[in-house]
Amino acid sequence: MQAGKLRHRCIIERPTQQQDPNTGEMIRGWEEVAKAWMGIEPLSVRGFIAANAAQSEVSGQLVMRYRPGLQVDSSMRVRKGSTIYNIEGVLPDNRSGREYLTLPYSEGVNHG
Repeated sequence: MQAGKLRHRCIIERPTQQQDPNTGEMIRGWEEVAKAWMGIEPLSVRGFIAANAAQSEVSGQLVMRYRPGLQVDSSMRVRKGSTIYNIEGVLPDNRSGREYLTLPYSEGVNHG
């Protein structure tokens, strides 16, 4: 992957729970884990048809450089502005001797 394709500055977030000090109720939220440059690649028409046939929610993939110490999993999400990308999986990828992570995503549904 060419560096120019990783042109979207995104925020990786993980779910959190905090207790409301007044009511004691547990409140779900999100906290920032890291910022990363990513490529955002919607599914092709063929991929979209295949995903629908498999009843998959995946609508595209995010690609980022692998970062040692950063553990990304499917409980997390990626945010770019007001757009939320729910991570549906994490696929390590070795292209051209460089290491990337490919994150299949669904869009528009906020897990949590």
